[in-house]
Amino acid sequence: MQNRNQLLQNIYQLLNKEGFETSNIYDHSCFDLVARKKLLILLLKALVNIDTLNEAHAEEIRQISKVFLASPIIVGMKSKNHILEEDVVYERHGLPAIGLETLKNMIVYDEYPEILADRGGYYVKINGNVLREYREEYSLSLKDLADLAHVSRATMYKYENGIVRANTETAMALEEILNTKITLDIDLFEPYNQDIKLKADKTDLNKSLGSNAKDLAKLGFGVVSTNKSPFDALAKAEIATKKDNKNPLIGNINVQNEENIKTLKKMALSLKDLALVTSTDSFFILKDDKVQDAIDGIPVIKSWEMKEFDNSEEFLKLIKERKNT
Repeated sequence: MQNRNQLLQNIYQLLNKEGFETSNIYDHSCFDLVARKKLLILLLKALVNIDTLNEAHAEEIRQISKVFLASPIIVGMKSKNHILEEDVVYERHGLPAIGLETLKNMIVYDEYPEILADRGGYYVKINGNVLREYREEYSLSLKDLADLAHVSRATMYKYENGIVRANTETAMALEEILNTKITLDIDLFEPYNQDIKLKADKTDLNKSLGSNAKDLAKLGFGVVSTNKSPFDALAKAEIATKKDNKNPLIGNINVQNEENIKTLKKMALSLKDLALVTSTDSFFILKDDKVQDAIDGIPVIKSWEMKEFDNSEEFLKLIKERKNT
């Protein structure tokens, strides 16, 4: 069996071969790499055993994915009990987990899995409209079809209305009876765009936010703090007056004053790398006035300057002015 580094390299090579723009690999981050192809952004984590996924890391991956409208995917080789099966989706801490071959099938062949492994077995989602259409075409009542598939009428009703999933055996029986495909693919490339409340309430700022994050929030940015990624904050203007302002920003805003320029340059390299792949801007907020206005092309905003901005527009204008200086 491959080790984690080999798995990561195989993922990296697959993405590059299929035309994805990829970030560097970040071994000590909640995610390992970011990949982009046109509008599709993937946030990927590689694990030998998917059961070792850290819950706190999973939460951070979810938060980052929501802000970037990215698709978070765990790519693994096994769980505690067995090798991951091809074209089966597993779930850990609310994130989808698949094997490398399943990822390859989606990227190379545009073939998506249908089966979800859950407690008690394997399940599929039924296309209720197709099920109803073919049931009526065969002049079958809900009870007639339910009897043929050995389920209750109430269960058949739930299948048609998308209320419950079906086990694979029942789905196969229904497809044989109706002589058509009734299962839905699981599109893991659908952006993770569930509603998220960024920490930007001006009247009751989250106590976990540092002073710089609170200053960003007061300017009208939604702010997400991270602990285990190559950046420590994501910021997004809540009210965008220009098209560019809709994009999130990535930044390091909690940098300790004693960090030397060599360390800051390493941080800048990661910010530049990830900003390039995600098509966003990046920035530092630093206390040290001795640091220049940009570090390797990444704009630097001083902590005292944060107090002088009136709104997000002014902040973004200075970011633009100092970019690549």
